[in-house]
Amino acid sequence: MLIVALAACGGSTSGGAGKATGRAEPDLPGTAPQSTAPQSTSAGTAGSADGPALHAGTMDGILTAPDGRRRTYLVHVPPSAVSAPSAVSAAATAVGPGLPVVVVLHGGGGSGRQVEQQTGMSAVADRAGFLAVYPDGTGRRETALLTWNAGTCCGYAHANGVDDVGFIAALLDRLPRDYPVDPTRIYVTGMSNGAMLSYRLACELAGRIAAIAPVSGALNTTSCTPSRPVPIIAFHGTADDKVRYDGGESSIGLRQGDERADRSVAEAMAFWTHRDGCPATPVRSRQGAVVHDVYGPCAPGGAVELYSVTGAGHAWPGGSRPREQADPPPPAPNAAAVMWQFFTHHTLAG
Repeated sequence: MLIVALAACGGSTSGGAGKATGRAEPDLPGTAPQSTAPQSTSAGTAGSADGPALHAGTMDGILTAPDGRRRTYLVHVPPSAVSAPSAVSAAATAVGPGLPVVVVLHGGGGSGRQVEQQTGMSAVADRAGFLAVYPDGTGRRETALLTWNAGTCCGYAHANGVDDVGFIAALLDRLPRDYPVDPTRIYVTGMSNGAMLSYRLACELAGRIAAIAPVSGALNTTSCTPSRPVPIIAFHGTADDKVRYDGGESSIGLRQGDERADRSVAEAMAFWTHRDGCPATPVRSRQGAVVHDVYGPCAPGGAVELYSVTGAGHAWPGGSRPREQADPPPPAPNAAAVMWQFFTHHTLAG
């Protein structure tokens, strides 16, 4: 799988959620934009306090990022947000008045629609009652080979200095206008280049993101000065040759110019255990090919865990292949379900 990194965007936002179509396609860049507000619906739908009513299912959205780029994304609304609009759901109201949000960043060359299918996150969202959000990166062709600017990688987004951090910040500003969102429970995960961007977002938007869960990605930021400890749970196959477990050059060619080799998983764990006030040596357990390291106890607000899958390649554990030639995903752990359980223990409020 191509490696993708998340980039940042800046400026004012416009646009919003599109109509629910089950698996709606985002409007193609370059076409005349249609109305970007959800269609009015009858009883049995829910929206934010001031926003439009919503359907359950996957909806398309558009916003103008701070750098003026037209950016697209998908939002999956769980049935509980429709069936119990006043209370949202028992799961959603246990901590705050709105729904938790899990932002899922695709890998290099992918898309929001592709990573929704790859990760199975929408199914977890339906069971647990949270919004699953799937932003699209940028590319030379605008709708294909999309990447993220994650610091020192990758592809079009990095080469063109795309402000993906700004884009995600603008998206986090947009979501509460259209959905019942709990701002203390915003989580970010990503695959490959998207995992790299999740690391960067933890560095630069720590005040807005409660926890992250990188999958098969490296901490490829040029600097990282988070404003607070950020809980992190990471997943990585030991036989990954696209983003190598031990660091180094990738087997694929998305790097250009002065981009350097990926950092190792150990370097990422060393950074975050130090930042989160955790012990350097983990408590380790093993079940078959899955090695689970828990670094703890940590300082208040901190938490670091790592799932290493022996012999696994560049894949989302428990997910599906994005294409026939991609590395097969290991059956365990179910990364989407495991990370959600981790997320439920962490909020910005404490």
